[in-house]
Amino acid sequence: MAKHYETDFKLMIVNLLKSGQSARQVSEDYGLNANMIRRWLRENLSAKESFTGKGNISLSPEQREIAQLRAELKEIKLERDILKKAVSIFSKSDN
Repeated sequence: MAKHYETDFKLMIVNLLKSGQSARQVSEDYGLNANMIRRWLRENLSAKESFTGKGNISLSPEQREIAQLRAELKEIKLERDILKKAVSIFSKSDN
């Protein structure tokens, strides 16, 4: 099970990185994975409101809509591909 860290803790770690401490040193001092704390730093630098819940970055309404449309497009493409295969199978059995 993944461990979840509080927003305040993540922000404290990010501030240590911003103050010049290395990710390796901070990870050793706090027993954290260096890649994870680098990800926290990237999330904090790239988002206005980072760490809004269980590590998820808050998205603008436009970003949420784009993500929803991408998921819908992926599902529709999968359905299309399944139908293409079904048509191919049935047309072979007709011959």
